[in-house]
Amino acid sequence: MKTILVLHTGGTISMSEDQTTGKVSPTSENPLKKRGHLFDNVANMIVEDFFHLPSPHMTPDKMLILKNRIEQAIAAHEADGVVITHGTDTLEETAYFLDLTLETSIPIVVTGAMRSINEVGSDGLYNFQSAIWVALAEEAKEKGVLVVMNDEIHTARYVTKTHTSNVATFRTPTFGPIGLISKNKVLFFQKLIEEEIYSINTVNKKVYLLKVYAGMDGTLFDAVNQPTTDGLVIEALGAGNLPPATLPALKRVLANNIPVVLVSRSFNGIAQDVYDYMGGGKQLKEDGVIFATGLSGPKARIKLQVVLSQATLTRSLEDYF
Repeated sequence: MKTILVLHTGGTISMSEDQTTGKVSPTSENPLKKRGHLFDNVANMIVEDFFHLPSPHMTPDKMLILKNRIEQAIAAHEADGVVITHGTDTLEETAYFLDLTLETSIPIVVTGAMRSINEVGSDGLYNFQSAIWVALAEEAKEKGVLVVMNDEIHTARYVTKTHTSNVATFRTPTFGPIGLISKNKVLFFQKLIEEEIYSINTVNKKVYLLKVYAGMDGTLFDAVNQPTTDGLVIEALGAGNLPPATLPALKRVLANNIPVVLVSRSFNGIAQDVYDYMGGGKQLKEDGVIFATGLSGPKARIKLQVVLSQATLTRSLEDYF
């Protein structure tokens, strides 16, 4: 039998609902840890309560610790696959961080839950079971980090949370899921054309994220234009455009050699330098703004942090995006 390393990190999947008040809070121990015996006939399970955190408490430093534990398991040939349970609020960021920094062919699967373990219609155990099936599948090898929720398999690079409470919250805009789970059958239909891995030992770069809105001026741009700032990601309008009043402050940021990466705030599509007017994408690119293809704002921020955390950059920063 294959060996699966299960790393519980917390989140709703490890919480319970108070039947009187309706409040959802962490339990003393992840309840899924007691369900490991359900898989005794299909896999050897190594189960660890690695973190016990609500996902808003997750940080890049903790993502790095998680990455190092998985690398240790890979180097020791400890497991044939890894399943990580995680809160859904920042699940996509942790998954993408791991996707960018882990070099391995074994399946790495991240899952979570939208309903706590004792709620009616709880999805935690089912998603956990689906994640185990994917981690056991030969077809899941060499596909990067995967997110498994609600019978669907998504790439860490493009998946995002789209609903605050619906169990079908995780979606891949524009591209769709790369596979499905039907009972215990794992079916893949596509894979990423290419993967990218970056070797880092620390992740301490200060990268900020601003979302653009109609009538925005340069106040927030000036606020992040500090000597300690290592990068800025902008969720721009449409295909990649800014209100004219932001431009003087943006140019001050660029003049201080702070890299600026631009994505679209739109749910579908990609950012492109299409429009040639004041604040349009053409002019922004000419000024030195980097356009990121297909990434959300939080994902672009994670990637810029990871890229800047490398010991040396082997090419221009624009080439990484």
